[in-house]
Amino acid sequence: MRRRPPSHSRAAIAAAAVLLQLLLFPAPTSQLRIGSTIAAWINGAPPPPSPNPPADASSSSSSPSQEEYTALQALKAAITDDPHGALSSWHGANVCAYTGVYCSAPPDDGAAAAASAAAAPTTTVVVAGIDLNRANLRGTLPESLSLLAHLTFLHLNSNRLAGAVPDSLRDLPYLTEVDISNNLFSGPFPASTLLIPSLVYLDLRFNAFSGELPPDVFAKDGLDALFLNDNNFDGQIPDTLWSSPATVITLANNHFTGSVPATYGYTAGRVREVLFLNNNLTGCVPEALGFLPSIEVLDLSYNALSGHLPTTLSCLSGIEVLNVAHNQLTGELPDLLCDLRRITNLTVAFNFFSGISERCDRQLGSRGVFDFVGNCVPGRDMQRPQPECEGFPGEGGLSCLRIPGARPAGCAGDAAVSVGVGVGVGGLPFGLPGAAAGGVVTVTVP
Repeated sequence: MRRRPPSHSRAAIAAAAVLLQLLLFPAPTSQLRIGSTIAAWINGAPPPPSPNPPADASSSSSSPSQEEYTALQALKAAITDDPHGALSSWHGANVCAYTGVYCSAPPDDGAAAAASAAAAPTTTVVVAGIDLNRANLRGTLPESLSLLAHLTFLHLNSNRLAGAVPDSLRDLPYLTEVDISNNLFSGPFPASTLLIPSLVYLDLRFNAFSGELPPDVFAKDGLDALFLNDNNFDGQIPDTLWSSPATVITLANNHFTGSVPATYGYTAGRVREVLFLNNNLTGCVPEALGFLPSIEVLDLSYNALSGHLPTTLSCLSGIEVLNVAHNQLTGELPDLLCDLRRITNLTVAFNFFSGISERCDRQLGSRGVFDFVGNCVPGRDMQRPQPECEGFPGEGGLSCLRIPGARPAGCAGDAAVSVGVGVGVGGLPFGLPGAAAGGVVTVTVP
């Protein structure tokens, strides 16, 4: 059954909630604070390549092609309801005067056009972008969008567009940003988007896409931001996850099952924020997650993960938000997690942890960034009733075998983390227990 966070527990994860709202709910770009790399793309139009030419621009610039006019008129015809009149200006041959249409010099000859501007009386312009965010348009997207041969961004979030994503988008060589979030699109993952040559940002969240994700979704070269949350995707998350070049990946609020992928890819060091919350994931938290060198936000909450937390998570020196709340985790919380210096929210609430050290209270509790309510810690306030703790079945066979002791060797500043079938530390091969969940990490200490 699909589970949603109960309202009474939201206060317990308030610090993380602010960040998650930014990532999971459509908002103007100016309200986002998730990093300069992609902040300019999320849920809003970037600064247009150039202002829309005035209505009489034909006297100083040549008009976009007949094909571009045909494509925009086909899009207008595919809209069955325009309650705010967003397309009321879409008439006449000067498409650069259409509301929400941005024109510029062609991306492939912009420099040449600028150099010859003084000698040439006219400058060619093309349709470079469409931004119809929050227009409440009802309709579909026509295949003829591929006639917009120089399109670089397509922003259509917060409308009522339905049906399938046109396969023809793969024919747009300059398209870098596709935002169709918060609509009514359905069907399987639109695999054609992975064939868009220059795609950097893909936002499909808050739609009705369903089925399993193709492994290629995490193998798209150049992709920097991938938002798939709040759909109906199911099945296992492909093992190719950590091969993605994306820095931000959101998988939250779907119906994914199986374990958290643990197989490493060579680009795993790029990911900064990944959200697994509110799915149906089971099994252990993989040891391998502790070797994501650039991770800043990791949210595994509202799943059915079990066993002990691995001490390798203490290697995440740059992590700011770590949320494993509302799972079935057991054992004692590793003290080493409380040494994470950049942490602004560590949430382990509503699990079955049996021990929380005073060290965690001193180092994190005093900063107000540590939440462990709803566990089974003797002598602590706001814990589960004792019968729930005694009757919990997960402590036995579901517990994960972990490497005990001090901080893992891979955390050392002079250690190198690589990928391979074998694992070697000082020449002695061994396998991390987390490899049983799907991967083997190679740690080599000079």
